[in-house]
Amino acid sequence: MDIKDIIKEENKVYGKTPVLTDNVMHYCPGCSHGVVHKLIAEVIEEMGIQDKTIGVSPVGCAVLAYNYLDIDWEEAAHGRAPALATAIKRLNPDKYVFTYQGDGDLASIGCGEIMHACNRGENIVVIFINNAIYGMTGGQMAPTTLLGMVTATTPYGRNAELNGYPLRLTELLAQLDGTCYVTRQSVQNPASVRKAKKAIQKAFENSMKKKGTSFVEIVGTCNSGWKMNPVKANQWMEENMFAKYPLGDIKDI
Repeated sequence: MDIKDIIKEENKVYGKTPVLTDNVMHYCPGCSHGVVHKLIAEVIEEMGIQDKTIGVSPVGCAVLAYNYLDIDWEEAAHGRAPALATAIKRLNPDKYVFTYQGDGDLASIGCGEIMHACNRGENIVVIFINNAIYGMTGGQMAPTTLLGMVTATTPYGRNAELNGYPLRLTELLAQLDGTCYVTRQSVQNPASVRKAKKAIQKAFENSMKKKGTSFVEIVGTCNSGWKMNPVKANQWMEENMFAKYPLGDIKDI
């Protein structure tokens, strides 16, 4: 059989979305970020909004997102992405504006920013990657780190008396009048990937309906920070993370 017969359009199984660049991703093997990037890119392509989308990435593993998604980007100071996204959306109400943030960024130094943006009901999308650890800076404890979880700054495990309790920020944001859609998803298998993509698309659609803020948490892995291979990291996430951070829609107006 000639190779030209194999690569005919009717034999095509998958094609990379043109919204993703050809740059090689810097993320560790098994990291959830790459999967979520792909989903965002596919949603943007399928909605036909590539020239109308503006992303905001802050400090952390997500800082180089602009290198992989071929859209307009702004970079924010650590934790300040919701504030910058607020300004962009208010000045450009016809644009789809989203932030892409990790738990060390959004739930820690940016906790006040996200609370007030959601409370105001800014018509933006927030995509929140929760892997319960500071990934880029060396595996320190994050606000979402589980009790007993070993990190660089909790070598004997997180202790509630010393370190406080894991912060379930998504549930808190769902209580605010300014949020219209709050959901928690994951991307560790094909079924969860499909659900996460559907949630991301719904969030983008909501941003033009002037209903308020859409918040999509993705529970992810950090196998390098967790000191596990990708398979073990997925298993650990399913056995430990989902009990504290259960998946599904929390609020949908």
